[in-house]
Amino acid sequence: MTKTEQSLPVAILVPGQFNDHAAGRIDRTLRQVKIERADPSLVTDDMRRTVRGIASFGGINAAFIDALPNLEIIANFGVGYDSVDTRHAAQRGIMVTNTPDVLTEEVADTAIGLLINTIRELPRAETWLRDGSWVREGNYPLSRLTLRGRAIGIFGMGRIGLAIARRLEAFALPIAYHNRRRVEGLSYDYHPTLKGLASAVDTLISVAPGGASTEKAVNAEILQALGPNGVFINIGRGSTVDEAALAATLANKTIAAAGLDVFADEPNVPQPLLDAPNMSLLPHVGSASEHTRRAMADLCVDNLVSWFSQGRALTPVPETEKVKARR
Repeated sequence: MTKTEQSLPVAILVPGQFNDHAAGRIDRTLRQVKIERADPSLVTDDMRRTVRGIASFGGINAAFIDALPNLEIIANFGVGYDSVDTRHAAQRGIMVTNTPDVLTEEVADTAIGLLINTIRELPRAETWLRDGSWVREGNYPLSRLTLRGRAIGIFGMGRIGLAIARRLEAFALPIAYHNRRRVEGLSYDYHPTLKGLASAVDTLISVAPGGASTEKAVNAEILQALGPNGVFINIGRGSTVDEAALAATLANKTIAAAGLDVFADEPNVPQPLLDAPNMSLLPHVGSASEHTRRAMADLCVDNLVSWFSQGRALTPVPETEKVKARR
């Protein structure tokens, strides 16, 4: 910790629950102001006068931004920032940052684990052992699915998508992808439409960001294109999937199986998904290791410290990368 970090008399508003390590650093390097949630009605006159930064898990809308006239920066904890109104922030000259890169490898590891769990039914096999079924009934039934011979499609070939693809290269599986545009220098097959990608593969891994442009992009038509041997994995954002359509395709065996780490209304998971026997579910743990969350926390706070000590953000989101610090 530098002397510069220890002497920044800047009020940072932290709405709701926050990472303990990040909160501790804000207490030591800046001035933390706590609030129950990101609600404009909870903003006091003192907050309106003094708060210049926000540190949060997201959920920052235009009304909350406007309630803080001296706000300069929103430091979002996490790589996804679709719950922050970045367009309004940019119009107000407010910087928004996120925490990319430091969670890439962890999330990619989780994606591979979720894929294997879904295809080989490993969680159910462990339950078979633990509940005594192995002793009472014999070996766990053979898994119907295998990774062997599969073709992988990745929806969202950003940092995490690329890390997943490189891991899957070790499995000697063909890889293709869909993005808004082709990624220069990649040898993987590119499909200009998501349906084209789903039709060409039998295993679709979604790493797509949230937002209006991807809302329910993975729908009944896309899932049907995967075919009856199809497997769908979502490690990106729950909003990108039509969950009712997914539940229906699992129930009628339009696809073979699915694995989800993210949901549209967390922590609420639709009952049809909970009931589906051909489904593997995780409680949004993609980056949830102590090591990676600490790195994310440090980057979140480092953005605040850099902004108020040097006038620059370390990891600005594209929508606000041209925003300049106030003098």
